[in-house]
Amino acid sequence: MPEAILSLSKVTKQFGALLASDNVSLDLMPGEIHALIGPNGAGKSTLIKQIAGEIKPDSGEIRFAGRDIGELDAVERSRMGLARTFQVSSLMPEFSVLQNVVLAQQSVSGKIFRFFKPVLSDASLLEPAMAQLERVGLADRAQMRAADISHGERRQLEMAVALALKPRAFLLDEPMAGMGPEGSKNLTDFLGGLRAEAPILLVEHDMDAVFALADRISVLVYGRIIATGTVDEIRGNDDVKRAYLGEEA
Repeated sequence: MPEAILSLSKVTKQFGALLASDNVSLDLMPGEIHALIGPNGAGKSTLIKQIAGEIKPDSGEIRFAGRDIGELDAVERSRMGLARTFQVSSLMPEFSVLQNVVLAQQSVSGKIFRFFKPVLSDASLLEPAMAQLERVGLADRAQMRAADISHGERRQLEMAVALALKPRAFLLDEPMAGMGPEGSKNLTDFLGGLRAEAPILLVEHDMDAVFALADRISVLVYGRIIATGTVDEIRGNDDVKRAYLGEEA
């Protein structure tokens, strides 16, 4: 059996009286989309921040690519290949679409930071950055400011930035947020093909997308995982129906 690319063991985080992560254990396998769902306030964003390196757990272990990453910061984890997109966009709005991807491309190129004028004439950075924009359907927006593209296009740009990091795994925090039906369908189709490139830990409220994409689903309620299983197993789980799906068991 292949080794998990990402593995959490008994991760716990408390803020005062609030137990945000309660002995959380889960794993992400190669080629898999593992969805993390739960009601608002369940602790999903706190857990993602612990995986990404923005918050340090009080106890427990997080391993990535076979390594304990507990002492690594967010930048070091990103350089290892842990790519994250955000519930609230983290793009640089005054930079162009292309410049946003070039920045990410440069961070993994081994080259020190340089001003944009020489960077934008460097084919070793430009060509792969444009290739990622083409993958997500934004090549014709390359010279526009990120602030001037639509919400859905900003989501596509976030994916291009994540792809430029040459990830070994994706952390996607509500990528469908604010998208209309067509945008959600297009992104769902795109993510379905992306799992072969790198596995995805997906936090998402759009249950149609979750059920269409997920190989496995973990359900988080009050900081604790109450169930993990396939789509059919989660749909049929009485605890999940009561706690999250709003159905009578």
